[in-house]
Amino acid sequence: MKKALKAIPFMLVTVMLMVLVSACGNSGSGSKVDVGIVLPTKDEPRWVQDEARFTDAIKGTDYKAEILFSQGSSAKEKENVDALIAKGIKVLIICPQDGDAAAAAADAAKKAGVKVISYDRLITNTDAVNYYVTFDSVAVGAAQAQYLVDHAKGNGQPLYLYAGAATDNNAFLFFQGAWQVLQPKIADGTFKIANSSEAVALQDSAELSREQMSKIVSQVTTNWDANEAKNKAQTHLTAAAADMKGDVAILAPNDGTARSIADVFASDSAIKSYVISGQDAEKASIQYIIDGKQSMTVFKDVRTLVKDSMDMALTILDGKDPQTTGSYNNGSVDVPAKQTPVIVVDKENVQKELIDSKYYEASEFTGL
Repeated sequence: MKKALKAIPFMLVTVMLMVLVSACGNSGSGSKVDVGIVLPTKDEPRWVQDEARFTDAIKGTDYKAEILFSQGSSAKEKENVDALIAKGIKVLIICPQDGDAAAAAADAAKKAGVKVISYDRLITNTDAVNYYVTFDSVAVGAAQAQYLVDHAKGNGQPLYLYAGAATDNNAFLFFQGAWQVLQPKIADGTFKIANSSEAVALQDSAELSREQMSKIVSQVTTNWDANEAKNKAQTHLTAAAADMKGDVAILAPNDGTARSIADVFASDSAIKSYVISGQDAEKASIQYIIDGKQSMTVFKDVRTLVKDSMDMALTILDGKDPQTTGSYNNGSVDVPAKQTPVIVVDKENVQKELIDSKYYEASEFTGL
């Protein structure tokens, strides 16, 4: 009887080990992923839409993709990339939270033999980026600025400048494009800079170095954050003299910040009118444009950007070289790029560009 009792624990241990080994084996085989996709945050509509479009783009192929969000953290982003590498990805599509910080994630992917596609934002200062899929960011900034120029009122109109995050290479490209268009109109007196001493100091420079741009961007950054944009706009208007109010022009870097800044300017009784730029064609901003609260947005058809990215990934998985249309220097190498065109949308063409093209449904808006 004693021998039988001693045998029972041994048998239990054996069975438990067999179960554990079996579970580990199933987990490993079921988690194989071909394409890893890492997006900045799930807290902004743009990236949630991208998630759905990437999911649709991989359907019907022989490959499997997994999408992870970094939630505004470069550390979380690196963890996501490491987790995807462990699942055997062959291609990484990543929109970096911070271009410089993401270099470590790209380096890890390269070391594991993974091809890296920088999506929408460029990963900087590493040779581990194989491709870049983007909209022409300089053209975006130029389009925003041209709209302000085309709708300028007389001479000496106050111009308020705002920029994206100083950690995002795109913010510099947007500002570069905008400055190229705005600077001649600042020089000839059409506009007077209202909220940046750094921009005033450089207003006679038609072209800015990265260091010079950094001085301005650091002073007027919104960090792509609506609350920070709101607080900065309130601070600027509180400090503004009477001659910096009236009819104003506002360079806002994207739709999220544009709505916040517009709300602040609309609430100031000394502001007679404002023309404000935007970017991304976010649903809330399209309603603002219809209602006359936001002047324009640069529509970047993300459907095309997602398709270009996934087509590139599938081409790589099929053992072929993707087609590119240009290149961008990331501080370390010239990264081959596939560029997607952009479209200016305002009240006049919102129906044609966004409703008729089926990007949005008419029922999603009022007052069309």
